[in-house]
Amino acid sequence: MKLEGLHHITMITGDAQKNVAFYADVLGLRLVKKTVNFDQPEAYHLYFGDEAGSPGSILTWFEFPGAAPGVAGAGDIHTIQLGVATPAALDFWAQRLDAKGYASVRTADTLRFRDDDGLQFELVVADDGNPPLRATHPEVPAEHAILGLEGARAYGTFHNVQENLLTDVLGFAYLGDGEYRLQGEQRHFHWAYDPPEQVGRQGAGSVHHIAWASQDDDHLRWQARVREAGGFVTDVRDRDYFNAIYFREPRGVLFEIATLGPGFAVDEDPEHLGEELRVPKMHAHLREHLEQTLTPVVNPRTRQVA
Repeated sequence: MKLEGLHHITMITGDAQKNVAFYADVLGLRLVKKTVNFDQPEAYHLYFGDEAGSPGSILTWFEFPGAAPGVAGAGDIHTIQLGVATPAALDFWAQRLDAKGYASVRTADTLRFRDDDGLQFELVVADDGNPPLRATHPEVPAEHAILGLEGARAYGTFHNVQENLLTDVLGFAYLGDGEYRLQGEQRHFHWAYDPPEQVGRQGAGSVHHIAWASQDDDHLRWQARVREAGGFVTDVRDRDYFNAIYFREPRGVLFEIATLGPGFAVDEDPEHLGEELRVPKMHAHLREHLEQTLTPVVNPRTRQVA
């Protein structure tokens, strides 16, 4: 039994339309699902990824309109790493971001930038084995497109001490100096801790949780394994597109383990993912109310208000 790398990462935004414009247009990802928060259905839950909505490509956001900016502290992810194919792609993105009004900082092998909410990203050359997970965009050449998620860095106390929950329970390999690698059958993910720099505060631009991918048949065994290791793990939550369990790792980051199935095409034609509001089964009775109260957003792929 092993985790299959990353499933998704979920953040908070203060403005759904700016969020869609940045990720589905500036970064060229596909808006693969427009739905609402299971726990707070009055809030959007937006998913972006590759053409198929593949685990390992998925970034998601809860929208809380006008939310104050968050601050990353101990137990928070502060940087998300996205893969590109070559150093030339870093040059392309530096130019594109600048043209769109977003500052970036280039080093020899990375490009760092922030979104409208202040969330920090780092483009890195993905040359150590992950299959590409690409979306298509008319202004982004395929050779420069984002290829999926490569890694994330969090603030954690005792950052350079091996975390045994990661290695002994979840199957991460410890590489030293706070660095880890999670290797699945098809994909891997880089994970790291850095020493905290400030007290954290959740808000717009904060990472809410990170989700690791599980084979469907292993999900209950992962729940049992975390519980047996002393972790406080939730019951299984049906998220329509996957099942999920949640727990906090010892340094405070909220972890989720999500099943690979049934996937984002379970309730939409794969050719038209993200084009219409999808309401979770548990909130089906709220559809009319939500359609009247949620602020419509423009999907750059269709250029339609949806």
